[in-house]
Amino acid sequence: ELLSAGRHTLSLVVEGEAALLGSRKELHSAFSNLASNAVRYTPAGGHIEIGWRAGLECGEYWVRDDGIGIDPAHIPRLTERFYRVDRGRSRETGGTGLGLAIVKHIVTRHQGELVIESELGKGSRFAMRFPAPRLRMQRP
Repeated sequence: ELLSAGRHTLSLVVEGEAALLGSRKELHSAFSNLASNAVRYTPAGGHIEIGWRAGLECGEYWVRDDGIGIDPAHIPRLTERFYRVDRGRSRETGGTGLGLAIVKHIVTRHQGELVIESELGKGSRFAMRFPAPRLRMQRP
């Protein structure tokens, strides 16, 4: 299945090279969930940026979009199981309301944190930050 099937412009940003130590299956699930959410909630023609930054203090994977955004009042509850910002959109967008709860669980199991920033009507940025001990820096 194609992630966006040409409906969005996509960009990839990579800053620094490091291997992220952990469960490949779990981390892939978390990464793909954030990317698919961006596709789901960004209208056709929108832009989605997927990035990885590896530094001395942490590694960060992020997905940023210029989609519908989220009212800041909902952000603290987004990682609760079955929580949906707009229950009326459930049929339209699909999903079970478990995705971000699973992402948070995976990130926590890997000693990281999930950071969510969003502005209604302007888009969102979801970032998973992992501490330096979880990184194996690659030599140039």
